[in-house]
Amino acid sequence: MKTFKTAVSSMLATGGMALMSTAALAAGADLGNAAKQETNWHAIVMFIIFVGMTLGITYWAAKRTKTAADFYAAGGGITGFQNGLAIAGDYMSAASFLGISALVYGSGYDGLIFSVGWLVGWPIILFLIAERLRNLGKYTFADVASYRLGRMPVRTFAATGSLVVVIFYLIGQMVGAGQLIKLLFGMDYIYAVMIVGALMMIYVTFGGMVATTWVQIIKACLLLGGATFIAFGVMSRFGFSFEALFVKAIEVHPKHGAIMAPGALVSNPVDAISLGMALMFGTAGLPHILMRFFTVPDAKEARKSVFYATGFIGYFYILTFIIGFGAITLVATNPAYLDAVKGGLNLKGGNNMAAVWLAHAIGGDMFLGFISAVAFATILAVVSGLTLAGASAISHDLYASVIMHGQATEGKEITVSKISSICLGVVAVLLGLLFEKQNVAFIVALTFSVAASANFPVLVLSMFWGGLTTRGAVLGGTIGLLMSVIMVVLSKAVWVQSFGFPAEIFPFAYPAIFSVPAAFFFSWLFSVLDNSPRAAQERAAYEAQAIRSETGLGAEGASGH
Repeated sequence: MKTFKTAVSSMLATGGMALMSTAALAAGADLGNAAKQETNWHAIVMFIIFVGMTLGITYWAAKRTKTAADFYAAGGGITGFQNGLAIAGDYMSAASFLGISALVYGSGYDGLIFSVGWLVGWPIILFLIAERLRNLGKYTFADVASYRLGRMPVRTFAATGSLVVVIFYLIGQMVGAGQLIKLLFGMDYIYAVMIVGALMMIYVTFGGMVATTWVQIIKACLLLGGATFIAFGVMSRFGFSFEALFVKAIEVHPKHGAIMAPGALVSNPVDAISLGMALMFGTAGLPHILMRFFTVPDAKEARKSVFYATGFIGYFYILTFIIGFGAITLVATNPAYLDAVKGGLNLKGGNNMAAVWLAHAIGGDMFLGFISAVAFATILAVVSGLTLAGASAISHDLYASVIMHGQATEGKEITVSKISSICLGVVAVLLGLLFEKQNVAFIVALTFSVAASANFPVLVLSMFWGGLTTRGAVLGGTIGLLMSVIMVVLSKAVWVQSFGFPAEIFPFAYPAIFSVPAAFFFSWLFSVLDNSPRAAQERAAYEAQAIRSETGLGAEGASGH
């Protein structure tokens, strides 16, 4: 333990030195060929203060993280209110704060389709999933999916689906983080992304779920306070009249009255329905969100978590709507910001930094520094949660349960998880560089399509349909996963805008309308066609699972295949 503490202290000291050298480099060096921005010392100081505070939390958490339960689930000692704030922190990501406000800034009313879609996924979690998930699972949602089914094949599929979702989600967060630090320090995007990746590895590797949870809680409070101040500042400029705000926005926006009508962002019915399905069902398939229900002591606290999280998230999405329209009226029309937002309105999705420049218009350099640090905290906390979820899928589901057949020691499992965290950090940095030009909200919407197609059908069917078999779950879920990933890659957003091909192969932006029904259908089909002895045993085990899901008597698998 003494060696471990020494390693933590050394790593934290290294992180602090790196931050100070970064600040100095930003102040006096011309990195690459990028245009050097004027150094904002308010932002830099607040940024370093926040990172130093979170590194301190990580050091504190490292001393408390001694077992696998501590590393994966904070020992189950988080209250419902605390977990609700942490879930809200996980959900109020770069896509929410930067992405949605940017979409409203660029397209007006239609940007709300993202915030509404993400919010309505929570009743599904509250009424269908939270209690059963907490009663049946231990660390990951694969515990639930494999409860009465074959351990090895189901966990292998569940871990694969989780990793794909985590990697897609990480792209959006890394893009937002890279652009934000580039704005703060005036450094090249590549170095900005590398800084985020390095800090993310430190938090997860040493602090586990304890550090991730408390960073999320602090960040959620700061973000809610900062967004409230921005929205209050915007509304005070218009006499707290939404009508006056909208009239001004219509007047200055190039689309004028069209920004108050639907259809500007998602124009065809297939994409509209597909996006709605992805946002609604994808919420219940996000591994880093589902992991949070194992940090509370019982199902009652799990329900409280969802209740509080829904309230915080709903309030926050109202604020992003005001921030988006406020950016139209106060940023895009101000000559001082035209260069910063690349010529004003970007009608292809908005500018990801519109909310940050609005903060400057409302509160000057000091508030810009605060909001920039909070936005960075938002991203850093989310990528930490995502990395922990991905590392847990590798160490707990693949290594401990599949490769070692449940015989791995806790110490070895945690070691594998920490190595996985470092590998995921490297992958996140590389993908963040590849997708630099994409809107972060759009990237995360694609992530939700994959989660809705792969994880959600198998999770719901395993809990509520006694006829599901291992063959049905694995084949149906794999078909949903492959369809969603392939369609996303072949869509315009990736095939044309990221890979540079002349035309897309898949004609729609979102695949959920095709891949989600396919996952349910093939899961059902292969299950009813499965007449093997193991299938009969799995169907018979459903009643025992149902009893445990209602009473919470335990979370160990029934079948153990």
